[in-house]
Amino acid sequence: MVIAHERPGGPRTLAARSAAVPALADALRSEVDGGAVTAVVLLVPDPHARFAAVEVGAPFFLDTVLPSGYGVCSYVFAWTPEREAVAAPVFAPYTDTYGDLRMRPDLATLAPLPGAPGTWLVVCDVDWPDGRPVPIAPRTVLGDQLRVAESREFVPSVGLEHEVTFTGADGSPVVSAGLDYATGGLDAVRPLLAAVRSDVDALGLGVESRRGECHPGQYESVLGHRDALAACDDAMLQQLVIRRAAAAHGVRAGYLAAERAGAGSSCHVHLSLSDVDDRPWSAGLLDRFAAGVLTAAPDLTAIWAPTWNSYVRLRTAPFAPRDVRAGADDRTAAVRIAGSGDALRIEARFAGADAQPHLVVAALLAAGLWGIEEELAAPAPGRLHDTPWTALRALDESALARKLLGDAMVDARVALLAEELTTCLETVTDWQRRRGDRRT
Repeated sequence: MVIAHERPGGPRTLAARSAAVPALADALRSEVDGGAVTAVVLLVPDPHARFAAVEVGAPFFLDTVLPSGYGVCSYVFAWTPEREAVAAPVFAPYTDTYGDLRMRPDLATLAPLPGAPGTWLVVCDVDWPDGRPVPIAPRTVLGDQLRVAESREFVPSVGLEHEVTFTGADGSPVVSAGLDYATGGLDAVRPLLAAVRSDVDALGLGVESRRGECHPGQYESVLGHRDALAACDDAMLQQLVIRRAAAAHGVRAGYLAAERAGAGSSCHVHLSLSDVDDRPWSAGLLDRFAAGVLTAAPDLTAIWAPTWNSYVRLRTAPFAPRDVRAGADDRTAAVRIAGSGDALRIEARFAGADAQPHLVVAALLAAGLWGIEEELAAPAPGRLHDTPWTALRALDESALARKLLGDAMVDARVALLAEELTTCLETVTDWQRRRGDRRT
């Protein structure tokens, strides 16, 4: 019995996602019993746009993990990129005892791990052992916003565009020129891209397009529109296998917001709303949604730009969305109004490639739904914060951000960005040494 794990396109309610699970469970059981599936990797999206992972045996997964969950140390939501716990009051429940949270697999995310026959991947929700949700878990935050949307009879459809930069061991891009829409320019890295295509296709996620991008070594593999949870989970799964494929060829696949000054990599979010009967939104509804996003965007800069490097993109990249405004089919605008008819959508261009996708989409939904509820008109053009210090302060002090995302999530993001800044200020770099040498 084949596991039909291909993602359906377009909007899908949470109930429809859940309705697909029994058939997937039956198919997985059949494959495990037949020996075709031997291991399952449990994945939890963390605050740094990567997965925390645990591999378990497939029979144990079906008999124990699927019905009862599996433990993961609570500090996965309170750690730095180096996996060191962050000391902050918001993280105390996660680091006081380093106890377990329970991973709850979402079988709607099942996908095979390329290059590892018999091993499948599954993304998990997490909760406390007593069943309480984890309010700072990115997937929890997005799920909460989807329930709010559905309570108002809206169902989002989302497409994410992540740009990746391939560099060699010395940090230089694998090709020296920008390859925006190029045909032959990628020939030098054809074996690498063939491996990337093969592995991404093996996931069965439904790639819409691939192309060279405008900066040296930059590439884009775009998945088609799908429900919001799937869009974010699948974007991270695609990143996982692209990194693996690149590493196998001795190449680094980088998702920094800026590999160098003037070269930005983004996470553009294409988003539309349908009603529960799959009828697309009107232009007036889109305008109010976009107005909410534009109004909230400056306060949410630290969501779109969560790292020190993010601000190199915002300050120097040519298409970075410094000015907060909307424009019809305008890629210089922070919110591009794209498409028409059933394909009418916003393209939110705020986030860098380093942003946590579940949080980005949750923030867009929260702000946009607020704009609809308040019947907002487009605000006067504003600006994103272009330093991490002002972005941190704006998020921390924003009553609107706390209304949209909750105190726990805001406090968590403030603490993580504060830790990033402290670490940067306590680090000596080659740039500092060069500047110091020039002063002698």
